[in-house]
Amino acid sequence: MAHNPVNHPLRPLYRALGALAGVYLVLFGILNAIVTGDEGLFGHAGDRVLGQEANLFWSIVCVLVGAIVLIATVIGRNADTVVDRYFGWGLLVVGSYELATIRTDANFLDFSVSTVVVTYLVGLVLIMAAYYSKVAPEQEAGAPRQARERQSQSA
Repeated sequence: MAHNPVNHPLRPLYRALGALAGVYLVLFGILNAIVTGDEGLFGHAGDRVLGQEANLFWSIVCVLVGAIVLIATVIGRNADTVVDRYFGWGLLVVGSYELATIRTDANFLDFSVSTVVVTYLVGLVLIMAAYYSKVAPEQEAGAPRQARERQSQSA
């Protein structure tokens, strides 16, 4: 049996948090594309949107990732858990790369430290949503935690 909870009582809250992360990514991507659209795909304008710096390429990536997260959340049926998990870990990898290259020419996404922090936070929210929003039929889910604890205490 996996250690990840199935049919968690707060599943709607975690799904909503995952959807909110997707909405934020789409909103940031659209606003940043409007501001940095004339700088070229990999420009370094230094413009700030929602407290972050990024270029047009990262804006397009954010819109795509956010839209996919929202679509998977609407579909449900554990598609959201898979999408949230992979994109969450992907955002952590991108944030780590950009943090390591922030003051070099390899910072091709034009990240600032605030952009790295927000990327980490959105990635962690997506991972958390993925691990707590999985569903399964009751016969496959196993006993709830409270029932398992009562059984172990009585034994």
